[in-house]
Amino acid sequence: MRKRDDEKERRIKESVIQLILQEGFHGVSISKVAKMAEVSPATIYIYFENKEEMLQDIYSEYSDEIFNYVGDRIRQNMNGAELIDVLVRSYYEYIMSHWEIFNFIEQFSGCPSLAKNCTGQKSIFRLYDFISEMKRQQIFREYSNYSVMATIFYPVKAIAVNRHVDERERNELLQEMIRILQNALLIE
Repeated sequence: MRKRDDEKERRIKESVIQLILQEGFHGVSISKVAKMAEVSPATIYIYFENKEEMLQDIYSEYSDEIFNYVGDRIRQNMNGAELIDVLVRSYYEYIMSHWEIFNFIEQFSGCPSLAKNCTGQKSIFRLYDFISEMKRQQIFREYSNYSVMATIFYPVKAIAVNRHVDERERNELLQEMIRILQNALLIE
């Protein structure tokens, strides 16, 4: 039995992301991933049973990474306005500093045949719990957690991917979005 090597696993994951961004899901094959990662195709099977599992595992890992990144910036003593500010800014920061991973996740999410077999991200429940607590304390309005998350994260994504505005304008849009979300979600 061959041993797992963290460096090889990292190269495999990076190669999968690069190939998907360059060629799309249908352009990814075990042999192409192996060549780009500078490992043998047999090595990939040490980490993943098949191509579909490989894609799903990488998607799940990086999806969790996003929500962990955001969740790690939340503090128990935050008020509602601070929470919204942190959620918006940390999600934006993640997108901008992990552009390739973000784009991989977006492409994967948009592929129903792959995404349907993935279980939900574990770390998103941490954010759901925090939002539920804010609603229980009557800080957030009584909207579904899904609606609250969509209301917060989709506009941030739209701002981050807008290449027609510069960084200064994106920061102004973020600040405006934070105010809009605070007005919409917080009980005053």
